[in-house]
Amino acid sequence: MTRIFDEVGDSIPVTVVEAGPCTVIQKKTVGKEGYDAIQVGFGQKKDKHVNKPMAGHFKKAGKGNFAHLAEFKPIKPEEWEVGKVLDTNLFKKGDIIQVSGLTKGRGFQGVIKRHGHHGGPAAHGSKFHRTTGSIGMNTDPHRVLPGRPMPGHMGDEKITTKNLKIVEIDTEKNLLFIRGAVPGANSGLVVISTRAM
Repeated sequence: MTRIFDEVGDSIPVTVVEAGPCTVIQKKTVGKEGYDAIQVGFGQKKDKHVNKPMAGHFKKAGKGNFAHLAEFKPIKPEEWEVGKVLDTNLFKKGDIIQVSGLTKGRGFQGVIKRHGHHGGPAAHGSKFHRTTGSIGMNTDPHRVLPGRPMPGHMGDEKITTKNLKIVEIDTEKNLLFIRGAVPGANSGLVVISTRAM
């Protein structure tokens, strides 16, 4: 993340995202695969790091090897052909978008960090500081009810942040300046769309 300044000098927090170039590697149709979709590749990869089946798959598009592949269902499948390049020209300044990505993995965390519990008193020998506390009643219902917030694995899950605005576009470097934060760590992979995928 960084910040840019608008015409009146106000500071705008933005996330800089490299949006492409992405290349259509494969076009799936109802007749062959049973549904309409396009497979898109992003990020170049050396030949020595690609196995033979994937090398043959990439060779059909003739655009080199790719590090990441993703599949999308376009609204108008007839507009997309193998070899077509997707870049920042798909967006314009002021567009409202949504960004999906994997959040940072936090590992095993307790209820205070994972669910926002407040914990117990810090003094007077309470011995109850950051623990879970009671998780249910005794005689009735005689079990832990489903949905009880408990310690466990936190993060590393797909999150979609909606209603983000594009405030600036650098077409030469394929960069989008998106107002606010997006899911994931630095150099993480995200999916940008103008509609629900």
